[in-house]
Amino acid sequence: MDAAKLLPGLPLGKTWVRASEGESGDAVYRRSDGAAFAKVSLGKGAAKLDEERLRTEWLAPFGLGSAAVLDWHASSDGACLVTRAAPGVPASDLTAVELLAAWPSIAERVRALHAIPASDCPFARRLSAMFDRATDVVARNAVNPDFLDPEDQAIAPQVLLDRLRAELPARLAQETRDLVVCHGDACLPNFMVDPQTLRCTGLVDLGRLGAADRYVDLSLLLANARETWTDAGQPISARESLFEAHGIAAPDDERLAFYLRLDPLTWG
Repeated sequence: MDAAKLLPGLPLGKTWVRASEGESGDAVYRRSDGAAFAKVSLGKGAAKLDEERLRTEWLAPFGLGSAAVLDWHASSDGACLVTRAAPGVPASDLTAVELLAAWPSIAERVRALHAIPASDCPFARRLSAMFDRATDVVARNAVNPDFLDPEDQAIAPQVLLDRLRAELPARLAQETRDLVVCHGDACLPNFMVDPQTLRCTGLVDLGRLGAADRYVDLSLLLANARETWTDAGQPISARESLFEAHGIAAPDDERLAFYLRLDPLTWG
C-alpha cells in the first residue's frame, strides 16, 4: 500500500512533502508550510507508531520542547501520526563549531529529561527487555552492519551479543541504582536547536522513551557526535561538559561502551 494514502487531508494550498525514511522504516512527510510532520507506518509497524504517540503525549506537559500530537489515525492498513513541528534545526545539521556552542544546552535538556522521576513514567526501556530484543534480532540475522561501530563490523553479531551477556548482571545492578527517564535514541537528529541562538529547543522521535539507565542516552549522544567533530579537542570538551551537567565526576567508560554496543543490536 502507498503510505501517502494514509495521510490526512489538508487545507487548500497546503500539501504533504516526503521528507525522509526513519530507521524504523516509517515514511516521514513534512507539511508544505513547515508547521507539522506526519509519520506513516504500514502493517505491524503501526503498533510501534502508537507507542511513539503515547510517549509524545505523555512528555508534552513537561515543557521540554517535545512535539505536540495534532492527529492520529489507525486502520488495518497502518497508522499515521501527525505532530507539530518542533522549532529549530536538527543538531546533526550544525557545524562542529556550532554544535560545540549548542552542546551545553543539549546536555541540560537531557539532564532535565532525566530529572523527571522514573517512578512517574509509565513506559519502560529496561535492559532486560532490550537485551531480549537484541537476542531476537541476532537470531533472525537482522542486524544492520551499518549501525555497528566500524571496529565491530567484522565481528559476528552473536559474538558481540555473547560478550555483552557476560556483563549483563553488573549492568542490571547499575540500572537498578540509576534509573531515569531516557530518550532512548539520543542521537543528534533528535535534538532541535535554534540556529541563531544555538540553544536546544526540544526533543523529537520519542518512540523509545522510557525508564532506563541514564548511560543509554549518554553513550548514544557522545558516539553520534563523533561524526561532527573536526579536531581532537572538541569531543574532549563535549564529554567534560556533558558529565559536568549530569554531576558525574568519574564517568564509567565500560558502561558507556556496553550500551553503545547493545543499541545497534536492537534495531531490526
